[in-house]
Amino acid sequence: MKRLITTVALAAAVLTVGAVTPAHATPISRANAVRSAKQYLQFQAFSKRGLVGQLKYDGFSTYDATYGASHSGANWMKQAVRSAKSYLKFQAFSRSGLVGQLEYDGFTHSQALHGALAVGL
Repeated sequence: MKRLITTVALAAAVLTVGAVTPAHATPISRANAVRSAKQYLQFQAFSKRGLVGQLKYDGFSTYDATYGASHSGANWMKQAVRSAKSYLKFQAFSRSGLVGQLEYDGFTHSQALHGALAVGL
């Protein structure tokens, strides 16, 4: 009977230790995701959803990518304005067309509308 209890306890310990959850993500992986997010935002405008997608593409887990974007210090309204300005440098848009493009890029409707209004559309 004692051996059965030991085996069950050992199995429970293995399952607990072997499980990887967001709570077990390393501080280094989260810090690297934040650092990478900040670097991207220095050179290009991103929506939060777009930045999470880019970080995931770079190999960060969904949890770390979301953490990185959320802790990047980005102002998503300002990012929408930056993105809108960038689009208008190379292409003409109607207000609805630009709002639609920004929404496609992952900005919320209110962020996209703010971006379009900020550039004069």
